Amino acid sequence: MIEAKIPADRADAWPPLPLSEWRDTCATLHLWTQVVGKVRLARAPLINHWWQVPLYVTARGLTTSPIPDGARTFQIDFDFIDHRLAIQASDGAADAFSLQPRTVADFHDEIMGRLRSLGIAVRIWTTPVEIPDPIPFERDREHAAYDPVYAQRFWRILVQADRVFTAFRAGFIGKASPVHFFWGSFDLAVTRFSGRAAPPHPGVPGMADRVTREAYSHEVSSCGFWPGGAGMERPIFYSYAYPPPPGFSAAPARPGTAFYSPEMGEFILPYDAVRQADDPDALLLGFLRSTYEAAATLGRWDRAGLERAVAE
Repeated sequence: MIEAKIPADRADAWPPLPLSEWRDTCATLHLWTQVVGKVRLARAPLINHWWQVPLYVTARGLTTSPIPDGARTFQIDFDFIDHRLAIQASDGAADAFSLQPRTVADFHDEIMGRLRSLGIAVRIWTTPVEIPDPIPFERDREHAAYDPVYAQRFWRILVQADRVFTAFRAGFIGKASPVHFFWGSFDLAVTRFSGRAAPPHPGVPGMADRVTREAYSHEVSSCGFWPGGAGMERPIFYSYAYPPPPGFSAAPARPGTAFYSPEMGEFILPYDAVRQADDPDALLLGFLRSTYEAAATLGRWDRAGLERAVAE
C-alpha cells in the first residue's frame, strides 16, 4: 500500500503510530501510568465521576497535577522529551529518574522508594485495572519495554488531540469534563452531560461496578483517542453515548471513513484518516460534532440551553 504524502510539519504533529510497532512499549507504559495514577487515586479526595484520578497532557508529557500531602502538595510528571519521571513537591523537594527499559516491578519499586525519600508516605492497591489477567505491579517482570521514539510519538498525538478536544469542548456551556487521560483504559477523553440522571451502568470487564456507576451516573456523550489494543489493532478516535438513544447506531457520522462498531458500541474514526487528511483539525471536529449531535438530538437533550456558537 502506498501512503499519501503528508507535509513534514503535519507528519511531525500527527505521526504514524502502528500498534504492531510499539505494542510492548504501549503495554508497559500503560502499566507505568497506572502506578502513577494510583498514587493520585490514593491521595486525592473523590470528585464526581472519578475526575480526581486522571492524568493531564502537558507541554512535555503527562502530569498528575498537584496531589495533597498534608499541608504541602506534590506532583508526578512523565517527560517524553527528556524521557524522565519527575516528582516535585511544593516545599521545593524534588527527585527524578530516567524512563528506559525496565520492568513494571522495578518501576513500581523505584517510584515508591523515591516518594519515601521525599517524605511522601503513600500506599496503593497494586493490582492493575481494566486489563485481562492482571499481574500485581511488584511481581510484574513480564512488561519491560520502552521505545522512546514511540513513547514520544504517542505523547505528540495526545498533544494534538487535547488541543482539538479542548476546542470542541468550548462549544458547550452545560456540564462538561476537562480533557482527561484515563490511565485505566489508557485513553484521552472529554465528556458532555445532558444534565439528567442515567440508569445504572451494566458494568465494564475488569472494573468494579461502583466505579462504572459513579462514572456513568448521568447521561453522557463522550469522545476520545485510544492507541488500540484488545481486538482493535490500530489507533482510533471514538465517540459513544450512555445510555445510547434509540437509533444512535444508525445515525450518520462525518467523515465517510467513520463507522459504528457494534462490538465496541461506539463510533470509530481511524487515526490514520485524521493524520492523512488535508485538514486534520476540521476532519476530527466534524467527527466529534456529528456524533455528539446524533446523541443529543436522538436523546432529546436541551441543545438550545447547553450549546453556544464558537468562532471557527
